[in-house]
Amino acid sequence: MNEDYFDLEARLEDAREFHGELCAGITVGTRMVLMGLKAIGIEDPKGRDRKKFMAFVETYRCPADALLAVAGRRPGKRTFRVIDYGKAAMTFVHLETGKAVRVSVNEKDDDKTQEITREMIERNPHTMEWALQPEENLFEVREVKVDMKPEVLPGKPLRIVTCSVCGERVMDCREVRMDGKIYCGACVNGGGYYSLL
Repeated sequence: MNEDYFDLEARLEDAREFHGELCAGITVGTRMVLMGLKAIGIEDPKGRDRKKFMAFVETYRCPADALLAVAGRRPGKRTFRVIDYGKAAMTFVHLETGKAVRVSVNEKDDDKTQEITREMIERNPHTMEWALQPEENLFEVREVKVDMKPEVLPGKPLRIVTCSVCGERVMDCREVRMDGKIYCGACVNGGGYYSLL
């Protein structure tokens, strides 16, 4: 195992540089990444092992930047997915062995945890003490099974089709087929997150 890669201080510096600051979320995220990689047997995530794993993060907050910076995952390479549940949790999947683990912050629903969470939101520097607790106090690592459908795996698009309404291309089985026609999700659902002007 490349122990140098798993040096926390060095990886925190990578994450800080990418994110723009060192905060509790980046610290927790970096630690989660290192734990997840070790658990699935990835030793060189930006080198020889870069095509061997995918990672899912459950928030768009600071831990997502830690995953991008430390594990070298990239949305455009389809090795990084955000499933936004608003949780400090990540799942790592070894594409060759199928081994998968979910690393999460194991917070207890007590007054102390609620106080720390409020401090984090207010960016109080004392939260770094919380973020640097021993692994067994702060994290939970569980083996999980992830349904890896072909359309979510890295690689070239499986299929490219054209929406019968807007004429835009739809890749990777994201189209909707109804009444013998092909539609994109936006046309079927009325635009999704935007409206045409």
